Amino acid sequence: MGTIKNFASLVKISHTVFALPFAFVGFSFAVADKPEAFSVALVLKVLVCMFLARTTAMAFNRYIDREYDARNPRTASREIPAGKVSPRSALMLTIACAVLFVAAAATINTLTFALSPVALLFLLGYSYTKRFTSFCHIVLGICLGIAPVAAYISVTGTTSTVSLLLAILVVLWCGGFDIIYALQDETFDRENGLHSIPVAMGASNALALSSFMHLGAVAMVVMIGKLYISSFVPSLIYWLGTVIFVVLLVYQHLIVKPNDLSRVNLAFGTLNGIASIIYAVFTITALCLL
Repeated sequence: MGTIKNFASLVKISHTVFALPFAFVGFSFAVADKPEAFSVALVLKVLVCMFLARTTAMAFNRYIDREYDARNPRTASREIPAGKVSPRSALMLTIACAVLFVAAAATINTLTFALSPVALLFLLGYSYTKRFTSFCHIVLGICLGIAPVAAYISVTGTTSTVSLLLAILVVLWCGGFDIIYALQDETFDRENGLHSIPVAMGASNALALSSFMHLGAVAMVVMIGKLYISSFVPSLIYWLGTVIFVVLLVYQHLIVKPNDLSRVNLAFGTLNGIASIIYAVFTITALCLL
């Protein structure tokens, strides 16, 4: 049981609340477009793919970053530096989940199978980006933004404008809050030759860029509502969810200051996790009532 707990902590299962709700939003838009394709089996396949993709990415990230994690006081207690999970075990977990992910994608349709190696390229490649680019936050956003597009493809076998708008929304939203999270490591990253927006721009400018990106995310939410949610009751539900989503985004920018990072974890984990769930619940409910 202790080993399972260590592996669960290694891959941060709790952080599934960032991408999974948007995957189901993409899935729900796809079902609205092609209702005959819905099945419980397909829902389970999407869940399995999401779990395997996240586990692959997180295990590999912890494996690749283990030496930096050991030197950073904030991350020294993570499972690999703390000796709770061996580097070899993390690498084996990465390989096993990557293979199973491709196999699971192959059971859905031809396009999900064909694109699964591309998804893995982003998911695994992200772990290297802090070594050479400050735009690592955008790459992380792209990794999460794959989720709604992949879920849409799993139902329809193709992409659509709404799935791409959802992807852009997630890229801007995730990239924005990852910049806030990276503020904690600005000094460490600079001293160790790692790249991030806070290192490149400083805390104040980084927060300003994060705010701008979240404004872009709000614009995507508004555009999706205007284009795809038209009936009165569904529209009312969607816009209520949108208001709550926006309030949570605004609040995280109010509680994090360049000279006060004490509530970064609240902004990063709790508020964004709640925001994604709220948006998904209200949007899916609206779609069900169309």
